Amino acid sequence: MWVVAAARKVQSFFPLDNAGALGWMAGMEIDVIIEAPEWREAGLEALALWAAKALAEHLGLGAGCEAVVLGCDDARITTLNGDFRDKAAPTNVLSWPSEDRDPNGSPPAGEELGDVAIAFQTCAREAADQGKPFSDHVTHLLVHGILHLLGYDHMCEKEAAEMERIEVEILAKLGVADPY
Repeated sequence: MWVVAAARKVQSFFPLDNAGALGWMAGMEIDVIIEAPEWREAGLEALALWAAKALAEHLGLGAGCEAVVLGCDDARITTLNGDFRDKAAPTNVLSWPSEDRDPNGSPPAGEELGDVAIAFQTCAREAADQGKPFSDHVTHLLVHGILHLLGYDHMCEKEAAEMERIEVEILAKLGVADPY
């Protein structure tokens, strides 16, 4: 059910090529690793490509920037959160930039941006609790996670407002309602 909705959203944003595969993503390449099988049915790969394309176009990223998205479960993200943030609890999304970046800069073409992990059960629970379509919530969290790879943060009010503004602009282009 989720994969059909995700595929329809992706196809409405940009057409599939003749082979039925998604074409080259302007400014960004995304490798999606599926650890939790629920993500395959949910269409994580299509959602990640869709979010990355919109983000790259919005920010004018140079060709060939790369990121990895790991679709995992709550157990895995709890371990990652404990190992890297000393918070042994599930969370929706984690990001590991490959280096510190200035959000006002643009990474050079071919730059490896870093990794994003997203937890299926937490995302599903949050979407249900907030009355949002699952695919919209996941798309928002992917945009949020990739923005972290580009140096955006929400540690202070000014930074949070800027990051949220960019997220809302990107999501609006995708037909996703303001998540805030």
